[in-house]
Amino acid sequence: MAKTIITFGELMLRLSPPDHEVLLQSPILEATFGGAEANVAVSLANYGENTSFVTALPNNPIGKAAVMNLRSFGIDTSHIVFKGERVGIYYAQKGSCFRPSQVIYDRAHSSFSEIKPEDMDWNVIFEDADWFHVTGITPAVSEGAAMATLEAVKKAKDMGITVSCDLNYRKKLWKWGKKAPEVMRELAKYLDVMIANEEDCQLALGIDAHIDVTKGALDPESYRGIVKTVFDLYPQLSYVATTLRESISADHNNWSAILASKDAFMVSRKYQITDIVDRVGGGDSFGAGLIYGLRHFKDPKDALEFAVAASALKHTIPGDFNRVSKEDVLNLMGGDVSGRVQR
Repeated sequence: MAKTIITFGELMLRLSPPDHEVLLQSPILEATFGGAEANVAVSLANYGENTSFVTALPNNPIGKAAVMNLRSFGIDTSHIVFKGERVGIYYAQKGSCFRPSQVIYDRAHSSFSEIKPEDMDWNVIFEDADWFHVTGITPAVSEGAAMATLEAVKKAKDMGITVSCDLNYRKKLWKWGKKAPEVMRELAKYLDVMIANEEDCQLALGIDAHIDVTKGALDPESYRGIVKTVFDLYPQLSYVATTLRESISADHNNWSAILASKDAFMVSRKYQITDIVDRVGGGDSFGAGLIYGLRHFKDPKDALEFAVAASALKHTIPGDFNRVSKEDVLNLMGGDVSGRVQR
């Protein structure tokens, strides 16, 4: 039986106004579920991987609905902790043209924010696992979540499990006492695969990254110095990946990525994504695609191309979850960009 991929983080209720309306322009909010690590688990389950998602939820109808939503994708939910009284909420308002998308968090005192290291038995959770994925969002939520994350990555390394992390710096969340670098520099010591853009490197790890992402064009070569610094600081890493989002407008982005090892620097093809439906979850779909690719392709360049194609497709789907199959990704990766009706 194939080994399991474990992800750990907060699952939230996502409330969004219809289409591209501003918040409460009309008295309607579309309710779905989402969250970085859950998004990764959904993608991987859709690709046929055994996945298990670890979180904390209240034992009430909303918490149970969240669990049922995860189970509908075939995700194992047996390690979810039931405690606390509320599911965290976030409001996602889609941008258009010059108006950027906006996220408003309402997740204080959520069940997950009250999690403690002793709530999880990682020896049991990791028993049949060979990969553990987390993001920098989880330790930003609360001190308890940060302690639990650090304990988890240490245990995973002790058990020989591959550990990946998308640093995902969120300035709106780091409010519980410590600054991001105080936590993330320690956590990074236990990673095998790191996903980080220039902002993550600067604000989560304290690495100077003098790259202006507001000009609409990014030169992959300018990232070589950042990557070298990361490998110098964390020599145990096997791979460092970063996505390159050239934002022409809220509706039009160019999308590509870099994957580097100590002896290789790979740049993917670039996708022009016009008429973006929803970019939230784009980075998570890249992370999931990279995990799948590194597990199944001999050539890491193929893993990179799979990840970029998967995340390009996510921009065409509303909601947090990337609801595509591996065949969909392989078709795009193979050059089928026509969008013709399949009959």
